[in-house]
Amino acid sequence: MGSTGTAARGGERISILYSFPHAFGAPGIGWTAWNQVNELVRAGHDVHLVAASIARPVDGLTSVTTSLEVAGRRIPHRVLGRDRALAWHDRVAARVVAQRPHEVVHVWPLAATRTIEAAHARGIRSYREVPNTHTAHAYEVVAAESARLGLQPRTGSSHAADPVRLATEEREWATATALLVPSDAVATTFLDRGFDPSRLQRHRYGCTPQGGIERDDVEGAPLTAVFLGRVEPRKGLHHALDAWLASTASESGRLLVFGLVDEEYRAVLADRIAHPSVHLRGVTASPVDELARADVLLLPSVEEGSALVTYEAQAAGCVPLVSTAAGALLEHDVHGLVHETGDVETLTAHLDLLDGDPATLARLRRGALEHAPELTWAAAARSLVAAYRSQSAALTDGSVRADAA
Repeated sequence: MGSTGTAARGGERISILYSFPHAFGAPGIGWTAWNQVNELVRAGHDVHLVAASIARPVDGLTSVTTSLEVAGRRIPHRVLGRDRALAWHDRVAARVVAQRPHEVVHVWPLAATRTIEAAHARGIRSYREVPNTHTAHAYEVVAAESARLGLQPRTGSSHAADPVRLATEEREWATATALLVPSDAVATTFLDRGFDPSRLQRHRYGCTPQGGIERDDVEGAPLTAVFLGRVEPRKGLHHALDAWLASTASESGRLLVFGLVDEEYRAVLADRIAHPSVHLRGVTASPVDELARADVLLLPSVEEGSALVTYEAQAAGCVPLVSTAAGALLEHDVHGLVHETGDVETLTAHLDLLDGDPATLARLRRGALEHAPELTWAAAARSLVAAYRSQSAALTDGSVRADAA
């Protein structure tokens, strides 16, 4: 989609260097990056994209540079090794910063040190995306929860302790003008480690509401709950199962679990997932359809940034029952129900409430659907631009802040 030239309505057009060190537009964070850039372009901003490769293009970009493509073919990170591939991307992005004038440089984790330095040298504000909680916090929380279950964090996962990665992230956090945090859950983990609140710029993620979704809700029908996410301790499926099995909902309702399963974790959950009301469905190609067919989303995350599925659930009229760690953009008892992380008793009570009170379920469903216009990627882009501009206004001395936490 090309530029619509609407940026002038909300302020001057911004020139943005957007650096993404992975396959742009691929599932996962690649999809998040694609939507951010697509909506910035649609809003009329000048976006210069530097990506490792392009899985899905965006029309209307001012320029595109790829760091890990040769003759249009992607070079997988594993060919060079992850660290070397990320470092190479960082060098490429830094060169682009040095060659062209920009007002904003937006970078993603682990490939940003040189790019931030190049921006600082030119007096350009740099914004470091923070898709998850403080990495040290994530390591600690995931390790503790895994140990409680008699497990170790999955080898090679982004949440298995890695001091080299942590040191790289700490350099990026310390030198960027501001950190883009998508939820209070993320912001809190940085504040707890002494970060200056003025360097934490709140923005949000989003979803793409599917027009024409028709729900077939029958008042008083057995409750259908879904869990959507990787089946690993971090996502808290064990808490969801404990609450579900303790709830009246499990007597006649269904809990459908969608996601890639960590086999060691499956073994820990074996007795719970053997219950006849629990159904493991594997990875789904259409999560939005599953949400539209369900009454509630269960996501009692232990550690999270701001789970996109919580946005998608609301847009589909599926009531989120989430932990405070899920980073959901919702108001408790208006768009969904929120419990403290690890509070199985309260989650059980929430399930009992919605299982036994169709009117409350219907009210929350309406609230979630009415909230959907505030959850779009277009709304997320407005939040992102506001974060860029807020930090600009804060820099009254005309220099780029690069102070540590």
